[in-house]
Amino acid sequence: MSDVNLTVMGMSCGHCKTSVEKALKSVPGVEKAEVNLQEGTAKVVGNAPVEKLIAAVQEEGYSAQVG
Repeated sequence: MSDVNLTVMGMSCGHCKTSVEKALKSVPGVEKAEVNLQEGTAKVVGNAPVEKLIAAVQEEGYSAQVG
């Protein structure tokens, strides 16, 4: 199990935060996902490939990168 820290761009409200968290949690291998709206970050714990995490965020209409 590992931690992945993502920078998420485009979030502006609580709904955005919830959408991104839900998308990340839906990726197989994710144990936990916490999104910080103010910082524009997401911390993901689990074994999911980073590419799948980024793709899940992009499907919700936001952009993400490792960091």
